Amino acid sequence: MAAVFLVTLYEYSPLFYITVVFVCFLVTSGLVLAWFGLGVPVILRNSEETESSARVLKKQMRQVKNPFGLEIPHPAAASVTKGIALRPDCLEDCLLTCYWGCSVQKLHEALQKHIYCCRIKTPQALEDALYSEYLYRQQYFIKKNDKEEKYCQLPEDAQVVDFGPVPRSRYPLIALLTLADEEDREIYDIISMVAVIHIPDESYRLSCRILYQYLLLAQGQYHDLKQLFMSANSTGPSSSDTSTDERSTDRSLLEKAGLSEDEAELHEENSKDCVVCQNGTVNWVLLPCRHTCLCDGCIKYFQQCPMCRQFVQESFPLCSKKEQDEDESTHI
Repeated sequence: MAAVFLVTLYEYSPLFYITVVFVCFLVTSGLVLAWFGLGVPVILRNSEETESSARVLKKQMRQVKNPFGLEIPHPAAASVTKGIALRPDCLEDCLLTCYWGCSVQKLHEALQKHIYCCRIKTPQALEDALYSEYLYRQQYFIKKNDKEEKYCQLPEDAQVVDFGPVPRSRYPLIALLTLADEEDREIYDIISMVAVIHIPDESYRLSCRILYQYLLLAQGQYHDLKQLFMSANSTGPSSSDTSTDERSTDRSLLEKAGLSEDEAELHEENSKDCVVCQNGTVNWVLLPCRHTCLCDGCIKYFQQCPMCRQFVQESFPLCSKKEQDEDESTHI
C-alpha cells in the first residue's frame, strides 16, 4: 500500500523525492554540527585546509663538535698526473692520510666494520679494514689550527693516468683525518673523517670535488656530511676590481644617502636574509630538501619549502634562541 502511495506521488510530483533528499541532508548536517561544533572533522575539509592544518615535525638534534675540516683550495689545477693540494683545518693535532686508488667495495666494507666490530680511530685501523686494497699511501702530520696546504701526488713510477671508465671499482683519492693524540679521542664524539675526492683524469674529466664526507663517531656510527642550501645576500665587487671613478661615484651616492662607507659595510654585514620576511635571521633547515631559508618567525607558517615547493617532512634549527641572544649581546 505504501509503495503504491509513493509511486503515485512520484507520478504526480517528482519534486517529492528532491524534497526528501534535501531534508535528509539538512538533518545530517545539523547532527554533525551539533556533535562537532565548529571543529569539523578533517575528512569534510578541502585539501588546502588539510595541508595548512598539518604541523611540521621538529627534528630532535644533538650538537656534536667536529674537530676536522678539509678544503680543496685549487680544484681547477688538480689532476691524477699533477696531484692535488689539500688544506686541512683541525682543532687538534691530527694525521692526514691519503690513499690513491682505494677500492670502492673495501671502503664501504670498512665503514660497516666501524659500526659492528673495530672502530676506525687510526690510519692503521682503516688499512687493516681495507686489506691494502689501494695503490699508494701518503701521510702528513697536521698541527692544531695549521692551515698550510699539503700536496698529494702519485709517484712517477706508478704510471697511473686514469682509473678506468665509469662505473669504477676504485676511488681516485681517499683522505682520512684522525686525531693524533689518544687523549683527544676520549674528548670528541667524532674520532675521524673520511673524504672521498674525485680527481679528473684522461677517462673522466669531471672537475675536482669532494664527493662524500663521512664523520665517524666513537660510539660506532657514521654520518654522511651533506651540504645545506643557504640563502645569501648578494655582495658587490671587491675593492681591487673597482676603478677609481666607480669608487668616487659610490662614495657620492653614499653621502647623498647620509651614510659613510664604514656605516654601509656595517649595514651590509648586519643585514637579514630570510627569504619571506627579509627581516629575520635564517635559522631553520627544512628536510628533505635541505633548504635553509626561514627565520624563527616564519617557520610556523609553511608546510612547503618556499624555495622549491617540496613538502617539509621535518625541520631543525641551526641554533637555539638562547644561543642567538648570546650572539646578539656579544655583537652589541
